Amino acid sequence: MSYKEFRDIKRKKTKEINVGNIKIGGENSITVQTMTNTLTTNVKETIEQINNCAEEGAELVRVSCPDENSTNSLKEIVKESKVPIIADIHFHYKRAIEAAKNGAKCLRINPGNIGQKDKIKQVIAAAKDYECALRIGVNAGSLEKDILEKYKGPCPDALVESAMRNIKIIEDEDFFNFKVSVKSSDVFLSIASYRLLSTKTDYPLHLGVTESGSFVPGSVKTSIGLGSLLMEGIGDTIRVSLSDDPIKEVKIGNEILKSLNLRNRGVKVISCPSCARQGFEVIDVVKKLEEKLSHIKTPLTLSIIGCVVNGPGEAASSDIGITGGGKDSNMLYLNGVQKEKLKNDEIISKVVALVEKKEKDIKNKI
Repeated sequence: MSYKEFRDIKRKKTKEINVGNIKIGGENSITVQTMTNTLTTNVKETIEQINNCAEEGAELVRVSCPDENSTNSLKEIVKESKVPIIADIHFHYKRAIEAAKNGAKCLRINPGNIGQKDKIKQVIAAAKDYECALRIGVNAGSLEKDILEKYKGPCPDALVESAMRNIKIIEDEDFFNFKVSVKSSDVFLSIASYRLLSTKTDYPLHLGVTESGSFVPGSVKTSIGLGSLLMEGIGDTIRVSLSDDPIKEVKIGNEILKSLNLRNRGVKVISCPSCARQGFEVIDVVKKLEEKLSHIKTPLTLSIIGCVVNGPGEAASSDIGITGGGKDSNMLYLNGVQKEKLKNDEIISKVVALVEKKEKDIKNKI
């Protein structure tokens, strides 16, 4: 396999489904989603969090619906949301029916928790009536009792058997607008389960490593798990599951896709870790630039390198590059070409102005 073949990921072509106005699977881009951690009944806070996540790049947001008051709150939430809402249903099938009636565009159901087949059928009927998608959300922590007894615990075969069983139930009801997930908090179990499931079905797959932990360990676990699968062409929508702000989940999800060239959105920053050779405070500059450029949606590459060892080489393949020189003599590159020297205190304002101008120019050409 050549380097180019290795680098150009060939995604498995899956069936296309609709979640509101968002298409998942088929030839469509991989979507990033997250889940609110507000009380759903606190409508104002929930709407604010949803729309902040949408601004960060989430195309779908899931909202927990543990009780009837929560599903009733969806009526107002979906009206104000910038993205389609997925209702997260666990134990009570009636919550799924209520969520469909109140405007959710997808119902996430955990078959192992909902239980009886006739209840699942009623959820499918509601999805049909109100044009909702479904997600079969199999979780290693809540498999059906008979499957757990058969396999003596969670394993890839157990998770996939649960998924395939519920795929058949849904298909038998003449419903096909659904996606599937087989999540675990164990990276290896998640990867192996998704690999196996991908050989068994062509429905779009929702990737995730569930309950992955706090920001740093959770980001690492998820990046390993999702990155491994995405590099194999597996996956149509992703969620990073962190014990943290949902906006951080969206950021990490976008960064995973950007690092694999599966998504082009916003500024991609290439920066060095800094050392004694740096001509300016690289870490501080990068932090400030990421904050000031977080609103940029146009894909642009920015290299911030503290010295001339690798700086010119990185700048050659960047839209905008900064290479540290001697004191207050850093070099600005545009499209790989040297343009002018910048003093240390000019770097941030100059780069921000150039990025914003580039985005404006690109938009004017469209």
